[in-house]
Amino acid sequence: MTIRKYRTSDTDALIAIWRRANALAHPFLAPEFVARVAADMRAIYLPNAETWVLEEDGDPLGFIALIGTEIGGLFLDPGHVGKGFGRSLVDHAVRLKGPLRVEVFRDNAVGRPFYERYGFLLDEEYLHDPSGAMAWKMAMPAA
Repeated sequence: MTIRKYRTSDTDALIAIWRRANALAHPFLAPEFVARVAADMRAIYLPNAETWVLEEDGDPLGFIALIGTEIGGLFLDPGHVGKGFGRSLVDHAVRLKGPLRVEVFRDNAVGRPFYERYGFLLDEEYLHDPSGAMAWKMAMPAA
């Protein structure tokens, strides 16, 4: 496994990973919202975030997108969840940025428990207006 900087040639593979991971973690999101985020992934998020790709034999397995010290997105292909790869990506980001922050949907049964196990603490719960879902702002201690 290696972690490397995002290349524009990764876009289609990362969006495919995002779609599969999103379906697993966010089944409560409306299809219209998911479609808008998918379009924004290509046009806004991936090109503008500091994105790191986890790959094996040249094939992307997941990625972490950073905006300063905030995790804008952390997604793994569902077949690779629970194997320490998410932790490896967050560890990489912490080495680069120090303590991190993240916003995660409260009902995300994959991501929210991951961040809690990693040591992120709840700062705030709020209504995420674009999706209509409750979200949590979380931070690592000293973030």
